[in-house]
Amino acid sequence: METSKKETITVETIVHAPVEKVWKYWTEPKHITRWSNASDDWHAPKAENDLGAGGKFLTRMEAKDASFGFDFSGVYDEVRQHEFISYTMGDGRKVDITFNSQEGDTKVVETFEAETTNSIKMQQTGWQSILDNFKKYSEAAQGD
Repeated sequence: METSKKETITVETIVHAPVEKVWKYWTEPKHITRWSNASDDWHAPKAENDLGAGGKFLTRMEAKDASFGFDFSGVYDEVRQHEFISYTMGDGRKVDITFNSQEGDTKVVETFEAETTNSIKMQQTGWQSILDNFKKYSEAAQGD
């Protein structure tokens, strides 16, 4: 039986905010709905998150003109608060995210197994765009 290793893609950013704030904005549904989109013509009207090993998450992503939408979902494999999240998406692909505190900033590194429908470049660009939106939101948001 032949096994093929899936290609992985890595995206990253440095958020100018402490890891506690970054973690909160990454994991709380009221914040996820504010940043989880790759472009301004999309939005995330709904998010659910049961953060913990075995817990499930779901983010509804839709075009603002209602022409298309999908549920981004999965199950957490491992969660270490303020440090690391690993999960398996609904289609079986794996994702690892590290949160590295760096003198008041937080480096977020996200590595995911590529799917076979879209090009590697397209996937990397899309995931990086979402991460860039997260950075922008996290740095601009005040308070809760």
